[in-house]
Amino acid sequence: MQMTTDPSAPWLIVGLGNPGPGYAMNRHNVGFMVADLLAERIGGSFKRSGRAQAQVLEGRIGPAGPGSRRVVLAKPMSYMNVSGGPVTALRDFYKVPTANIVAVHDELDIDYGTLRLKLGGGDNGHNGLKSMTKAMGSDYHRVRFGIGRPPGRMQVADFVLKDFSSAERKELGYFVDRAADAAEALVIEGLERAQSAYNS
Repeated sequence: MQMTTDPSAPWLIVGLGNPGPGYAMNRHNVGFMVADLLAERIGGSFKRSGRAQAQVLEGRIGPAGPGSRRVVLAKPMSYMNVSGGPVTALRDFYKVPTANIVAVHDELDIDYGTLRLKLGGGDNGHNGLKSMTKAMGSDYHRVRFGIGRPPGRMQVADFVLKDFSSAERKELGYFVDRAADAAEALVIEGLERAQSAYNS
């Protein structure tokens, strides 16, 4: 699982979530929140792709000049459990190496707001990752955004499809900002440097 050595190859940063206003503030949609912030930083807006069931934005991140990286931001507009199809279509259209794909997603087994960056691995029951891995293998990067475990006997499916609590929302903006920073660092500086800076 080597990162691409071609600096001109584009990166595909995929925020995972479910489409529609009813899901917008769900814990499961934190990937969309990070993608929206990255789009804001680039200074563009998402547009419906003619190539895949997704909203996309092309741009560059990083310092001006040779240090910048070409990126495609994407929000699959399929539902979470069939994200793999749109991501694979975008990968093929933009000719993105699988190792240059970054999935930004919620993670149950990490405390709220904690980040973990990694390359490859299992899906840990996450339906978006499960669909992506089934479609193209597991050798893509992940920015894992901790949401913690459900309280008491609440079912996982109910927990992830609920909005962040009022207490969580007080810090949500800060954590989403940090996750966007981590995704940018991963693309610009590489996995190891980004891990040392953001894995906590």
